[in-house]
Amino acid sequence: MELEKLVNTIQPVGMVGNRNIEIIGINMDSRLIEPGHLFVAVRGTQTDGHAYIPAAIEKGAIAVVCEELPNEAIEGITYIHVNDTEDAVGRLATTFYGNPTSQLELVGVTGTNGKTTIATLLYDTFRYFGHKVGLISTVCNYIDGEPVPADHTTPEPVTLNKLLGRMADEGCEYAFMEVSSHAIAQKRISGLNFAGGIFTN
Repeated sequence: MELEKLVNTIQPVGMVGNRNIEIIGINMDSRLIEPGHLFVAVRGTQTDGHAYIPAAIEKGAIAVVCEELPNEAIEGITYIHVNDTEDAVGRLATTFYGNPTSQLELVGVTGTNGKTTIATLLYDTFRYFGHKVGLISTVCNYIDGEPVPADHTTPEPVTLNKLLGRMADEGCEYAFMEVSSHAIAQKRISGLNFAGGIFTN
């Protein structure tokens, strides 16, 4: 996908370099970067992604989304300056994976207790009545019966949109997702369109 199209989904403060380049992947983990990827430097609770920009470029990143532009830009690398990379990564991932929540009905379940139970009951009920359904939960994710291992209650934005994209490609009509308070605070659901929401308490 052209970087120009991705950049149009966010509101950059500034940009250095060529925006007419082809992006073949997005990641916020420098260890997973491959040649042709876009690296999004997100400030975490324990580490700051900006410290890993050199490592991401060394692994093949051709564009970087950041909250601070480097003092010296590396030739051939495009830098996109935004106010909030945590918000931007979700919007970028949504666009990169074809805006999957525009192709299915996404329902989020949040609250202190009961998220897994309610999301799973809805998933099982809708499948029982013949619908193709996806589930994103703490225990396991499912794409209409196909299990996909779960690492977090709510995956980080790139993984989440990739999973939702697979659900849309497989023809899922609905997806039920546990949405933790951490996920909301960390803007992991940024860019998603929810058809409905359930509060358990």
